[in-house]
Amino acid sequence: VAAGLVLGFQTKSSLMKLSSSVDIRLEDVEDCLIYDRHGTSIPFKKLYQERKSVIIFVRNFLCYSCKEYVDDLSKIPREALENANIRLVVIGQSAHHHIEPFCSLTGYPYEIYVDPERCIYQKLGMKREEKFTDSANPSPHVKSNIFVGQMRSIWRAMTSPAFDFQGDLHQQGGAIIAGPDCQVHFSHFDMNRMDHMPINWLLQLAGVQLTLDFSDKPKIIHV
Repeated sequence: VAAGLVLGFQTKSSLMKLSSSVDIRLEDVEDCLIYDRHGTSIPFKKLYQERKSVIIFVRNFLCYSCKEYVDDLSKIPREALENANIRLVVIGQSAHHHIEPFCSLTGYPYEIYVDPERCIYQKLGMKREEKFTDSANPSPHVKSNIFVGQMRSIWRAMTSPAFDFQGDLHQQGGAIIAGPDCQVHFSHFDMNRMDHMPINWLLQLAGVQLTLDFSDKPKIIHV
């Protein structure tokens, strides 16, 4: 059975519980500035004022697990988002000039901004150190093992035109579903680099009628 379909069937009751786990105030961060790939700033509230948005905060653009998570975000069909009237946004915490290379690397076609001062990360209370637990489920979106993933991250840092770590290495990310206005429908703050909210869960919570298979296993075609 495809990994994406397993997620879809296993989590019906879990989604009901998750949808009530909202404990953040967007009023605290609505005026924080975020920047697009050209360095143009907008207030954070512009992302969710008019319609519901799925907003993903990544650790940093060099993080291999974040890169592979965004690889999978790029596979979401635009038509599915448009039919549900959902806005999909990724936010990083690097300088804005790292956005374009990151999008080229991942093929991510939707909106992306940066919060270089980590204003939103800090005010919402996102974690700044990693915490691992035995009960944690591995991310279905990270295919690389930690050694290979970290080697790829180091290589990208070394070959980047501007050598830096593209964000605070200790900062963790998260995901929220918000809007219209200041309604918060769901929030999740990552405990560590592997603690991403599964994309199929996010889509279902946001009202997108779609279940995707994100596994990298070869597909068997019956003829």
